[in-house]
Amino acid sequence: MAALGTDAPSGVTRLVLAPDDLVVVAGIPGAGKSTLLHEADNRADAVIVDSEQVGDRLAELAPGWVPYRWYRPLVHLVHRWRIFVAALRSSAPVVAHLPATRWRTRLLLVVIGMLARRTRRLLWISVDPDVAYRGQVERGRVSPPRSFARHVRDARSVERTLRDSGGLPGWHAARLLRRPRRGTRFVLLPG
Repeated sequence: MAALGTDAPSGVTRLVLAPDDLVVVAGIPGAGKSTLLHEADNRADAVIVDSEQVGDRLAELAPGWVPYRWYRPLVHLVHRWRIFVAALRSSAPVVAHLPATRWRTRLLLVVIGMLARRTRRLLWISVDPDVAYRGQVERGRVSPPRSFARHVRDARSVERTLRDSGGLPGWHAARLLRRPRRGTRFVLLPG
């Protein structure tokens, strides 16, 4: 993904987007994917598809006594559907986030990108699992221990593949990025 550049002294990470890009920001839960996208300077007018948008809306609709874990599967389903719709309908770049630690999720995203005739780019956020767990606690949504352990195990495999081969099947480009420091600016630029 040659269109990604980091200027460490200034604390800026730039991502240049083409109109047909489908960029998936991936990594284990708590890696900072949502934070990165929430704080992004979106100069490319990209469509940003964030699962928190769905979760927040469903939380408003659900009775207060219903815990998030009860409607989490619906959040996941609706989020994937929104990625598909955005990829098909938008003429702008689409930037979405998912853990994508499981091969089935990455395959689904590749298929969505192919059906929408998008250039598929994966930006993998690498983070220490303890830091990611603290990130989950801070946001108030913690993955169940077994699920989180599975994400960590699968993420290590993905990261090893990215380090060894520089890519993943079905993706036009894939990039491994250490979790940006707090205060790092993430700028989405038109290409």
